[in-house]
Amino acid sequence: MELYNKIFQNNQDWIASKKASNIDFFKYLAEGQSPEILYIGCSDSRVTAEEMTGIEPGQMFVHRNVANLVPNNDNNSASVIEYAVAHLKVKHVVVCGHYDCGGVKSAMQAKDLGILNPWLRNIRDVYRLHIKELNAINGEEERYRRLIELNVEEQCINVIKTAVVQRHYLDTGFPMVHGWVFDIHTGRLIDLKIDFYEKLKETQEIYNLGTEK
Repeated sequence: MELYNKIFQNNQDWIASKKASNIDFFKYLAEGQSPEILYIGCSDSRVTAEEMTGIEPGQMFVHRNVANLVPNNDNNSASVIEYAVAHLKVKHVVVCGHYDCGGVKSAMQAKDLGILNPWLRNIRDVYRLHIKELNAINGEEERYRRLIELNVEEQCINVIKTAVVQRHYLDTGFPMVHGWVFDIHTGRLIDLKIDFYEKLKETQEIYNLGTEK
């Protein structure tokens, strides 16, 4: 209970520090939000989006789940994307994975994980799509790291598949979609430099949902 109880003292310390630097901080916070970034990351307790990016409250809308997935049939992530793009008008959508991801490692193992099976099947599907590249990699650790990167890329594509992203991009030139990986060993954020324009073009050949109003 010690850590649990300490949270409330931490909260009081946080309030005091914010008021010390800006007496109107919470008045500003209560007026609403206008974040520029939607961040989709992993639920891993070691990977805190705001801390590792230095983003202030109100600048980034955050959604986290096991292995930073955006499955086509997941109403949770779909609702987050819809709200962030259509209502908050974010300019960037980031999918951020991290090395040493437990969800990706679990998906690489032939184990029955109960209720996690259908969720992790999304990562196994990524492996299936890239099986030639992955199986050509010598060393399980390097294959594991590469699957983490490929999973981020495929989730970016899943974001691009959505009607709200396609339509808003055609109307406004935003949002852009980016893929990052957090290196948990060094603290570095790595931009995978996914070619958004090329991925959008490839995706729209089959998943074009942006032409109708």
